Order: sequence, then C-alpha cells, then structure tokens
Amino acid sequence: MHPAPTDSPTRPPGPRAARTAAALCVPSLLLLLLVAWEWRPLLSLDDDIARTTHRWAVDGDGATRVSRVLTDWVWDPWTMRALVAVVVIWLAARGAWWLALWITGTCVVGAAVQQGLKAAVGRPRPVWPDPVDSAHYAAFPSGHAMTAAIVCGLLLWLLRVYGAGAALWRAGLALAAVSVAGVGLTRIWLGVHWPSDVVGGWLLGALMVALAVTTYAYGPGRRTADGPTTST
Repeated sequence: MHPAPTDSPTRPPGPRAARTAAALCVPSLLLLLLVAWEWRPLLSLDDDIARTTHRWAVDGDGATRVSRVLTDWVWDPWTMRALVAVVVIWLAARGAWWLALWITGTCVVGAAVQQGLKAAVGRPRPVWPDPVDSAHYAAFPSGHAMTAAIVCGLLLWLLRVYGAGAALWRAGLALAAVSVAGVGLTRIWLGVHWPSDVVGGWLLGALMVALAVTTYAYGPGRRTADGPTTST
C-alpha cells in the first residue's frame, strides 16, 4: 500500500484512545462523587494542603507575583483558546476541515462540561483573611487546569497525527507537561482552588481529549484532510 501524503494526518489511534477514555472514567467519576458528597477525608486533605501553600504564598511575595503572571496571562484559559484558534485556522488553511471542526467542538464541549459541573457541584472556593489573589464562580473543577489539559492534549495528539519528528515531539511533550502541571500548581499556590479541584480538572480534561480522539477515529478520522487514509 502507498503511504498517506505528507500533508495528511495518519489514522488516529482509536482503540488506544478508547481504552484510555475508559480508564480515565473511573477516577474522574469517583473524584466528582467524593467532592459532591463532601467526603470528609478528602476535604480534610484539601484543607491541610491549601492552608500550607497559602502560608507559603503569603510569605513568598516573589513566587506569588510570578504565579499571578503565569496563571493570568501565560496559562489563562483565554490564552489557551487563542492558541487553539490559531491551530484551527492553520488546519482549515490546509484543507483539514473536519479536524479543525473537531478540535473546535471538543474545546466548546469541554468548556460547557466544565461550567455545567461547576454549577451542579457548587463547591465554594477557599476563603482567606489575607488573600493573595481572587477568582469567581464555583471551585470544582478548576477551569484553568481542565482547559490546559484539553488544549495541550489536543495539540500533542495533532503532533502525533501529523508525524512530528522526535525532537519536536519531545519539546511539545515537555512544554505541555510544564503548562498543565504549572497552571494547576499556581491555582493552588494562589489559594483560589482546592487541590482536588485541580486534580479533577486534569482528569476531566484528559478524559475529554481521549473521548475526542476516540470519536474522531471512528468517525471523520477515518479520512484524512486530502482523502481516505491509507496504511503501509
């Protein structure tokens, strides 16, 4: 068989993504239920970690200023969405319309799920007598963490889909790991989220990516931007 054209994405890894999605469903649902039911051991752990990191944030003015810049500008959800918009435009310009729409739809659904869960769970954010930052809306899941996980996960998937070289893949993987982990840690450091909010955002974001890859692989992902996918 002839290989797919260089500018066309190869067939997405449907079975692997489906297994990943199934594996992520269990911890995501379990954490959601524990938070919604206000399971005391989890709340106690959250409180202990949050109080410790808040004390460090109050004392560490320099690290706190850096965290605010990172969380409000570099890793802000709107920055992440702007990055996705650039990628979507690039995909559309190359003729990969289905892929561009799928990426856009995943981000839109992810934002809707995030806001729906915030409203349904209604978890209050931490409250401090000496806050170092502020945030609005309910706490669970962390919107920053979930958005970063979705965007970075999708971009890593696109690198694989388009056959990125080893050096580019490693650079992308490192940048994604730093961004996803970093934004979650800044939200805890600044005292605007409980640790389980951030973990929930990471899990749900990863789950959204796995589901998106799975559905794309068994739907329009069976075709490339320029025609049917072929294999070697």
